[in-house]
Amino acid sequence: MAADLLEQSRRILEGVDDIEQGNPFQPTNELCEVAGGVAEVSSFANVAAFTTDDGLVLVDTGSPITGQVVHTRIRSWSPQRLNTAVYTHGHIDHVFGTAVFDEESATNGWERPVVVAHQDVNPRFDRYCLTAGYNAVINQRQFRIPGLQWPTDYRRPDTTYVDRHDLDVGGLAVELHHARGETDDHTWVWVPERRTLCTGDLFIWCTPNAGNPQKVQRYARDWAVALRVMADLGAELLLPGHGLPIAGAAQVRQALVDTADLLDSLVDQTLALMNEGARLDEVVHAVQAPAHLLERPYLQPIYDEPEFIVHNLWRLYGGWYDGNPAHLKPAPDAQLAGELAALAGGAARLAERATELAAQGDLRLAGHLAELATQAAPDDPALHRVRADVFGQRARTERCLMARGVFSWAEAESSDKAGGAPG
Repeated sequence: MAADLLEQSRRILEGVDDIEQGNPFQPTNELCEVAGGVAEVSSFANVAAFTTDDGLVLVDTGSPITGQVVHTRIRSWSPQRLNTAVYTHGHIDHVFGTAVFDEESATNGWERPVVVAHQDVNPRFDRYCLTAGYNAVINQRQFRIPGLQWPTDYRRPDTTYVDRHDLDVGGLAVELHHARGETDDHTWVWVPERRTLCTGDLFIWCTPNAGNPQKVQRYARDWAVALRVMADLGAELLLPGHGLPIAGAAQVRQALVDTADLLDSLVDQTLALMNEGARLDEVVHAVQAPAHLLERPYLQPIYDEPEFIVHNLWRLYGGWYDGNPAHLKPAPDAQLAGELAALAGGAARLAERATELAAQGDLRLAGHLAELATQAAPDDPALHRVRADVFGQRARTERCLMARGVFSWAEAESSDKAGGAPG
């Protein structure tokens, strides 16, 4: 199985196969031994495993859904007890498999596994408890999972660190390094004896998740710096937070440097325009990711996308005011929509024009008008049918999972109000 995963990775990197054949968000949930004493469970959030003379070291432990499967796969590979689990960050798809190993240790009379993470993982868990309802809603929308409930009980780290932490587990040296990137609590892991790098979500086989429109701040420049540090290690095996392993020092380095180059380009362009006094609207539509980088199989915008990263950079460097004075203390959306509908000759006219624009292929502008129409007349089923159609079309034309999730959610909202299922 290991050869299959590594061969699949090689074929995609060389352009023989398409990235969809190794989509990082369509995992197999199988375990693959990718080197001597090193395995990866290909899951929604991957789990890396290392054997030592005193038990296993895991980098991440799986999600609430996959935790038991991860444990089963690990046990098919090694009977060693779990000595240490490292959380690369506090996202729930990376930290929720620990409980199964805790229970196993208690049943077998083994010493409880030690969990190690950056010091900001605990504040993240605290925030998740405070915003459990909000996180449930945005993840239902992003992943199109109605009824998803956000957890409030977390397996906390036993040991935390600030900048760097070195472990010696059964004679195996494991280096933990902090870097802000997708999160403020991120850890990347270097195992020098096995020339293996575990990036967590600093590398995920697609455009970096540095702009997620429904989540908290990301740190693109710090992310790029960390990628370049990792690129200089000479790692021969990269185990990412999502997607396939990458083997070969040259291939690992190129993947990391290309990702850093993409982020640096977006940061540089955004800051240059901000420093000239451009509004957010101008910046979002002017900044372009280098085309040759977006062509890389591991930088495709299938989850996040460069346009969203620009928004996040504006929030980081410029705050929430977008430069449009009308947006500083705006009228309520419904009031503005009503006024525009009156000027246009009624909300139905806005919806009619939205349909015309959608037929012409201008789905961005059509989306504005469809939304205005239902804001102006929120109880009109006919207008909601137009809104559902426009946002359904938008969803079907998007590669980016985040955009599809939001547009599909809007389609479903209006289909329900129009009395029918989404098309």
